[in-house]
Amino acid sequence: MLKGKNVLLGVSGSIAAYKSAVICRELIKKGANVKVVMTPDSSDFITPLTLSTLSKNPVYSEYSDKKTGRWNNHVELAKWADFFLLAPATQNTIAKMANGICDNLLLATYFSLEKKTFFAPAMDLDMFKHPANQKNIRTLQANGNILIPSESGELASGLVGEGRMAEVENIIKAISYERTLWRNKKVLITAGPTYEPLDPVRFIGNHSSGKMGYALAEKARDMGADVILVSGPTSLKAPNGVNCINVRSASDMLLAVRGNSADLYICAAAVSDYAVDNPANEKIKKKSQNLTIELVPTIDILAEIGNNKKAGQFVVGFALETNDEEENARGKLERKNCDLIVLNSLRNDGAGFGGNSNQITIFDKDNNRTSFELKSKKEVAQDILDTIEQKWLA
Repeated sequence: MLKGKNVLLGVSGSIAAYKSAVICRELIKKGANVKVVMTPDSSDFITPLTLSTLSKNPVYSEYSDKKTGRWNNHVELAKWADFFLLAPATQNTIAKMANGICDNLLLATYFSLEKKTFFAPAMDLDMFKHPANQKNIRTLQANGNILIPSESGELASGLVGEGRMAEVENIIKAISYERTLWRNKKVLITAGPTYEPLDPVRFIGNHSSGKMGYALAEKARDMGADVILVSGPTSLKAPNGVNCINVRSASDMLLAVRGNSADLYICAAAVSDYAVDNPANEKIKKKSQNLTIELVPTIDILAEIGNNKKAGQFVVGFALETNDEEENARGKLERKNCDLIVLNSLRNDGAGFGGNSNQITIFDKDNNRTSFELKSKKEVAQDILDTIEQKWLA
């Protein structure tokens, strides 16, 4: 996918710059042509000689060679590139890119680009989480730049958390995916529980944390899709670069889904099957006698999507089962006219509600089944999207 592509690799001043050498080497191994442009401070962390040797091209860091007067034409560099990869992207460089500040050759080249820009943040935990930095990241995304999310781990300060630049393997994967099948695809994902009110203070709900749906939204975003996340009540933070619509009840979620057409629907939410017929306007007081509450069915969101899908649309549902798992999953696939059903069972240790891992089996309309080992929900999300790509986009 990268063979023959002209990749402009930007390096800014972070300890993570040592990974830039590995990125450069991997790009060359995959057949890309690489030129490197550095900020002045980045040479404190990695030498231009190292990157020049690996890229087999001169490295650019100044507007001109002061000894010869030769001008390093940032416009020509921008036109040469098929895309720009900034790794590492420091808080300083991100802020300048987001706010139109152009005070070095790397930034002048960036502002001359008409092609895609990928950026991989690298900074300490508190810097990464600072509202100003998060705002600048969102600004870059809104301007069409592709975020390669930072990862959690040990940082240079000794703190542990987000801000660590993505591993080289994940950076290469991100730029490869973006250049293939997911660009301009609109993906709608439902996540979390729904709450059906009994009275102003009580509700009927379930134990869904939303983690699976949120992981899917993040991975779909990273693969280049335009993602809408319709989320029931959770404690999770909306992923950067994803249009998150917060809802509460099944009827709220239905309205949000109806109001947003998509190419791909992934219904990972645990939607209530029933709602209270007439919720009380005042808090229900405890009495000595039994309390009877009449429930009525909610509209089946997955069935509505599946039974009304248009040519080219793809629908994925989830089935959480406690018995007759395969039979129930296959029945749901057929009844709701899905293209895939993702089955998980509360019988499997480490799977189901609330946790950070899951174990799934995917069924398709051709009677095929694919089972996966217990993995983190982020890894499971990637398995699901890889399967969708094979069945829908390949």
